[in-house]
Amino acid sequence: MPLHVEIVTQERRVFEEPNADMVIVPASEGTMGVLPHHAPVLTTLGFGELIVRKGNAEERFAIYGGVVDVRPGRVIVLADLAESSYEIDLEAVEAARASAAEMLQRGVPPEANREATLALRRAELATRIARKIQSRGPTIRILDQEPDRREE
Repeated sequence: MPLHVEIVTQERRVFEEPNADMVIVPASEGTMGVLPHHAPVLTTLGFGELIVRKGNAEERFAIYGGVVDVRPGRVIVLADLAESSYEIDLEAVEAARASAAEMLQRGVPPEANREATLALRRAELATRIARKIQSRGPTIRILDQEPDRREE
């Protein structure tokens, strides 16, 4: 029995795979592996890398908080923000990281401090994931679906 995996944000469905073998989730209490027939779990997500595996292929995502609902044959990720590691623009992320780091170093008003800190954390995570993908060379992606279905 395969896993049906959905990754959704408020804006869009980021990813859906009806026949995944395994999902590695960045839960707030630590990394959690999910296989078919996993016991039901509802937990919060931290900032981290979510990996969906199907055979020798995998998709990786930068996840920035949210919740995950695990059921025996289904994993639903309701992410605050999520992006595919293959869509990360490293130059834009580096610019955002530098800008956020500069703002924090200069000092920002207390109401902007939290947002600058979160922007820095998001940029550092995206950079780490993008560099990991680049260092591994070509990887096999899960591409069984039409691109239009991912963007619904």
